[in-house]
Amino acid sequence: MEPIGALEPGVMFWAGGDPRETIREVKSLGVRCGQLGIPGHVAMDLSSAAAWSRVLEEEEFPIYTVFAAYTGEAYDDIPTVQKTVGWVPAATRAERLHRTFQLSDFAAALGVPGIALHIGYVPENQEDPDYIAVREMARLVCDYAARNDQTFALETGQESASVLLQFVQDVWRSNMRINFDPANMILYGSGDPIEAIGLLGPYIVSVHAKDGVAPAEGVPGALGVEKPLGQGSVGMERFVAKLREVWYRGPLHVEREGADAASRLTDIRNGVELLKGIVAR
Repeated sequence: MEPIGALEPGVMFWAGGDPRETIREVKSLGVRCGQLGIPGHVAMDLSSAAAWSRVLEEEEFPIYTVFAAYTGEAYDDIPTVQKTVGWVPAATRAERLHRTFQLSDFAAALGVPGIALHIGYVPENQEDPDYIAVREMARLVCDYAARNDQTFALETGQESASVLLQFVQDVWRSNMRINFDPANMILYGSGDPIEAIGLLGPYIVSVHAKDGVAPAEGVPGALGVEKPLGQGSVGMERFVAKLREVWYRGPLHVEREGADAASRLTDIRNGVELLKGIVAR
């Protein structure tokens, strides 16, 4: 297999079905690499890791990141995200920390060099007890991932670029990185994603290619709406150009969540072709 090219499109996809059928479906979308998400209810035991590892090798399909998701998370609106997502909810921290360690070991068994997740709405006040607790969890996960020769990336979304940068620097670990999702910043109203790339560029280790529009005005707590790639407010040409400017050279993993299964596959396939055209210019 030829090496994956700079800014080559890939796909963000989720475990849950047969590994070989899943990979072949993803490859049919016109890509040669991806990121793998593990839903909260999916086991990460040795048998599952062995099955995925075998298929990935046989199908010659490299995975760049394994993403964590946790049971009980919901993304209906901003208040729900604040209450359920990531490590901020205190009642689920211990359970989710344990699962994140499992995720790191699962990724290591697959030979994947990075893990990532949504950390949740971390308070901006560095003296807030929740901020301190989540920061210490991040340090623990960074240290655990380092023993598996992995980076640990936080996905953009809930916080502004400056707040995320402050948190990453406060964690103070050399393998702390960012998975940059431009659409999330628009969906949560947390800033201009193109400007954010300029600020966060040195820490960006992986990228989602996703699009969306801002929340409706006058609806408190509403999230924006995800759109097929090229039909939202990100501006894919500007997005790719800015990534080049900060010397990001990894894959562009197309992610599409807000659609039914058939539409999602069509949207991803179209998004892959869109990116191939932009990158080739």
